[in-house]
Amino acid sequence: MTTSSHPTSSQPWLHQKGEVIQEFGTVKQFPLALSYDARMYSCQRLNKALADTQILYSLYKKHHWLLRGATFYQLHLLLDKHAEQQLELVDTIAERVQTLGGVAVGDPRHVAEITSIPRPPDGVEEVPAMLSRLLEAHETILADAHDAAARTAELGDDGTNDLLVSQVIRTGELQAWFIAEHLVDTPLVRA
Repeated sequence: MTTSSHPTSSQPWLHQKGEVIQEFGTVKQFPLALSYDARMYSCQRLNKALADTQILYSLYKKHHWLLRGATFYQLHLLLDKHAEQQLELVDTIAERVQTLGGVAVGDPRHVAEITSIPRPPDGVEEVPAMLSRLLEAHETILADAHDAAARTAELGDDGTNDLLVSQVIRTGELQAWFIAEHLVDTPLVRA
């Protein structure tokens, strides 16, 4: 006989509801030797980067699926590789927010409210338009990451600065280079 109001069987306790134990946009205290203001600022900037990176990941997957034309195979593989790298960044950025005591943006509907990456058409665009859209998204993220990196360095948040520079910026710059080279107009070689 149990003293609990729940049976001791293996039945899961379904349909549970809970209280929000930490609101989005707040940070709890961790012994990180960083000020509250530095952690708040970093979490805000990282959540913006996180939202934009989640959208960029989705753009890469959408274009990976919808590509057409002579360069299909090469771009199909490249865009999938870039998507995987962006997904790794999503996890890394989210974990940094949590490390700072914040709450990482995770719900796609919330991400859509925060991102500044424009929504693409629901249909299929021509390949050069898809690639241009990816480049514009990268540039948006890179501009924001450069600004956030400089400010977090001023605030003494070396961990966030390092993540932004060594992972977000360097990954974005490399991916933008690979995508941009697919938009170069190369002359035909005539025999």
